Amino acid sequence: MVGKNKTGQIVLNIIFILLCTAAVAPFLLLLSSSLTDEATLMREGYNFIPKVFSMNAYVYLFSSSMKIIKGYGITILVTVLGTTLSVLMTTLFAYPLSRKELPWRGFFAFFVFFTMLFNGGLVPTYMMWTQSFHIKNTLWALIIPGLLMNGFYIIMMRSFFQANIPDALIEAARIDGGGEYRILFQVVTPLSKPIMATMALMIGLGYWNDWMNSLYYITDDKLFSIQAILNTIITNIQFLTSGQSSAASSVNVANLPSIGIRMAIAVIGILPVLCIYPFFQKYFVKGIVVGGVKG
Repeated sequence: MVGKNKTGQIVLNIIFILLCTAAVAPFLLLLSSSLTDEATLMREGYNFIPKVFSMNAYVYLFSSSMKIIKGYGITILVTVLGTTLSVLMTTLFAYPLSRKELPWRGFFAFFVFFTMLFNGGLVPTYMMWTQSFHIKNTLWALIIPGLLMNGFYIIMMRSFFQANIPDALIEAARIDGGGEYRILFQVVTPLSKPIMATMALMIGLGYWNDWMNSLYYITDDKLFSIQAILNTIITNIQFLTSGQSSAASSVNVANLPSIGIRMAIAVIGILPVLCIYPFFQKYFVKGIVVGGVKG
C-alpha cells in the first residue's frame, strides 16, 4: 500500500512538473525572442536560447517618441487608484446585498444581475461619459467606464459574505453597539481577505490590460496608458512595414525589428503582472472557490 501511494505521488509530481513547464515555456520563448536579432528570427524562427543576442527591440521602444516610462506611471496610478476604489465600492454594494434584512434586496440584486446581461451600447455610453460627465482627457476616463463596478464581482463577493460570515457574529457586533460601517470594516473585512485579494487581482489585471478606454476617451498623448502606447507603436510599425507611408522611405524598414518589437512589447506589458501575482496566489484559489459558491 505504501509503495502504491509513493508511485502515485511520483506520477502526480511528474504530471504537475509537465503542466508547470507547459505554462512557463511560452513566457521563456517570448523573452528569448525579444532578445534575439531580427534577421535570426526571420531566418531560423524562435528558440528558447537566443542564437544571436540583440537588444535592438528594447532600444527602439525606449528611444521612441512615445514615453513608455511615463505611460508606466499613468498605468500604475490608474491601476492602484482604480483597484482600490473598485474593491471599496464592490464591498459597499455586496455587503448590504448579503444581509437578508435589507429592504428592496431583491430589486437591487436584479439590478446588478440585469447589467450582466444587457448594456446601452458603445455610442450611448460614449455620449454619456463625454457629454454628461465630461471625463474625456482626464484620468477618470481610464478609471470609471466599464471597470469601476462589475456585477460579476458584486455577486461573487456577496456569495462569499453569505457563506463565510455567520449571522451570529453580526448580531453579536450589533449587541456590542457596532454600527453597520463599523461591523463592515472591523468585523467583516478582516475575515474576507481571500475574496478581497482575489477581487483586487482580477480588477487590477483589468485596469493594467485596458487600452480601450484610452482609445475611446483619450486624445491627449500625455495621458496614454502603457497599453495604449504599446498598441500605438504596433500600429505604427505595421503601417511602416506595409510600405504605404511616405515616412517609410526615411526609415530603414529592413532593419526595423518588427517581430522582436512585438515580443518586447508583450514582455513589457506582462512583466509587472508576473512579479505581483505570486503575492496574491495564496488567496486567489480560495477566494474563487469560496466566492463562487452560491449562498
